Amino acid sequence: MDLSIYSRNGAQTGEEIKIEPSVYENIDINKHNIYLAVKAEMNNKRAGTHSTKTRSEKRGGGRKPWPQKGRGAARAGSIRSPLWVGGGVTFGPKPKKYKMKINRKVKQAARKALLADKIKNDNLIVVEDFDFGEIKSRNVRELLKGIDKVDEKILLAASEITDELYLSARNFPKLVLSRIEDMASYDIINADVLVVDKEGANKIIEMLRE
Repeated sequence: MDLSIYSRNGAQTGEEIKIEPSVYENIDINKHNIYLAVKAEMNNKRAGTHSTKTRSEKRGGGRKPWPQKGRGAARAGSIRSPLWVGGGVTFGPKPKKYKMKINRKVKQAARKALLADKIKNDNLIVVEDFDFGEIKSRNVRELLKGIDKVDEKILLAASEITDELYLSARNFPKLVLSRIEDMASYDIINADVLVVDKEGANKIIEMLRE
């Protein structure tokens, strides 16, 4: 397969990167590995600081609201009962750790499978570089217009993220910026298109060969 290389304004440069079919066709796309990798990434992002108060933690409610008998009303022992407005919460969430650990080989296998799938479905676009030289969102917009991917979810993976690239790309709600080495499985599978620079494309090919 030959991948065309685009310029920074989205025009084709006439250059190509050749990828042998054996690099991506022999990779097993194990859905369970992908599931575990994505689940671990999402779980590890959770703060786990959610908390509610039980009836024993709510302030007040020490005195019995009314006598046990003679009033004609239901028995009540505390105004902080979960049955009362303002009372405690029964079986509510408490702080907990959601951290999930998976084997490094599973994580690598999942990422390789997702990258291979992007190549097979022509969803990998190579740009010569992202060295815009100035901080302007217009530069990124012109690139996306040139490759006709303005309305799609983009994972823009660069070999190096400069301040100019970061500040120029941060205002696009459907664009996620990442270093090649730091690409998350969730970001890859969630993106419609993976856009990388020439150096990053070569790194991806090396990842798939490992």
